[in-house]
Amino acid sequence: MENLFQWGGGMWGGIGLAVLQILAFVVILLVLIAFLLLFDRKVWAAVQLRKGPNVVGPFGLLQSFADLIKFVLKEVIIPAGANKTVFLLAPIITLTLALVGWAVIPVAPGWVIANLNVGVLYLFAISSLGVYGIIMGGWASNSKYPFLGGLRSAAQMVSYEVSIGFVIVSVLLLVGSLNLSDVVHNQEGGIWNWHAFAFPTIFVMFPMFVIFFISALAETNRPPFDLPEAESELVAGYQVEYSSSPYLMFMIGEYVSIVLMCSMLTILFFGGWHMPLPIPGVEGLPEWLLSLGGLLVFIGKTTFFFFLFAMVKAIVPRYRYDQLMRLGWKIFLPTSLVAVVIVAAYVTFLNAPARQEFDRLDADKSGYLEAAELAAVTLAAGVDVNNDGKVSFAEYRGEARS
Repeated sequence: MENLFQWGGGMWGGIGLAVLQILAFVVILLVLIAFLLLFDRKVWAAVQLRKGPNVVGPFGLLQSFADLIKFVLKEVIIPAGANKTVFLLAPIITLTLALVGWAVIPVAPGWVIANLNVGVLYLFAISSLGVYGIIMGGWASNSKYPFLGGLRSAAQMVSYEVSIGFVIVSVLLLVGSLNLSDVVHNQEGGIWNWHAFAFPTIFVMFPMFVIFFISALAETNRPPFDLPEAESELVAGYQVEYSSSPYLMFMIGEYVSIVLMCSMLTILFFGGWHMPLPIPGVEGLPEWLLSLGGLLVFIGKTTFFFFLFAMVKAIVPRYRYDQLMRLGWKIFLPTSLVAVVIVAAYVTFLNAPARQEFDRLDADKSGYLEAAELAAVTLAAGVDVNNDGKVSFAEYRGEARS
C-alpha cells in the first residue's frame, strides 16, 4: 500500500476511489478532533479542579457533537455594514486550508493521501495562505475589534512562520529529502535515532524542537500567544461578529491546524509512527497490522503533544504584544539561523562521508542494505537494530559512528 491514491480501473474509477479515501480520512480526522476538543476542555478543568463537561453522553463524551448541532441550528447573523461575500468566504477558506494541509502527512507506513517529494514545501505554502482567512474575516466584519484582531494575527503568524521554516530546514538538512515519509524513515531503529534525541545533534535539535513547539503555539494563535482574540481588550478578535456555522468553521479550522502542528512535531522530531524501542519479531506480521500499529503510535504521540498544548493554555499567562514580537524576531530567528549553520556544517563534514559510503553500498538504491549488499561489507553484530534483515541508513549511521 505504497500510496492511498491507488488508481482503479479507468480514470473515473480511480478518481472516485481517491475521493472516497479523502472523505474517509477527513471524517475520521474530524471525529478525532471532536474528542480532542473535549480532552482540551477536560485538561483545563482538571488544572482548575473542576469536572469539565460531564452531562452529554457517558462522562460527557458527546459534548462536542452537542455543540456542533447547536452551532449548525443557530441563525447566521451578518452585520449590516459587513461585506457579505468576504464575510462568509473567510471561515470557509480557513477550514479548507487547514484540512488540505493534511494531504501530505504520513500517518502510518504507506498511509498518506499524496506522497509528494516536496511535501514540506507544500505545507509551507498552505500554512502561509492560512492567514488570508483571518485577514478577510477581520476586514469584512466592518468593526474595529475584528480588524485589529486580524492585523495582530497576520503579523503574529508571519513572524513565527520564519523561525518555523528555519527549524524545518535544519531537519531537512539531516534527512536530505523534502518528503515527509523520508523524514520518518530516517528516524527508525529506536528513540536514539529520533531527531530530538540523536547524538551528537541532540545539542542542536532538542532546542530546535522547543523553538518549533513554542512557534507552533504562536502560529495557531494558542495561549499564551492568543493576542488576536484577547478578550480583555479585543473581545473575541477577528471572530467578534461571527456566530453559528461560520464561527464553527473558524473553531474547527483552528483545532485542525493545532493537531497538524502536533503531527509535524511527531514527524520531524519524535520518529513519526516508529516505536521508542524496536520490538523484535514483528516483521513477520501482516503489512496491514504493522500499518495499524504504526497509526496507533502516531495518534498516541500526536495526542501527547496536544496535551502539552492544553497544559500550556491552562498554566501560562498571556504575553504582551511587544514581548511576543521580541521573542519571535530577536530570540527565535537568530537562534534557528545559527542552528541551520551548525547542522549544515555537521552534515557536510561528518555525516556526508557516511551517507556517500551507504549510497555506494546500496547498489539497487532501495534505501536499505539487503542480504546481497550486506554480504559485501563487514558490519558489527547488532547493527540491524529491528532485526528485519536489512539495514537502513539510520542503523548504518550508528554503526559508522561507533
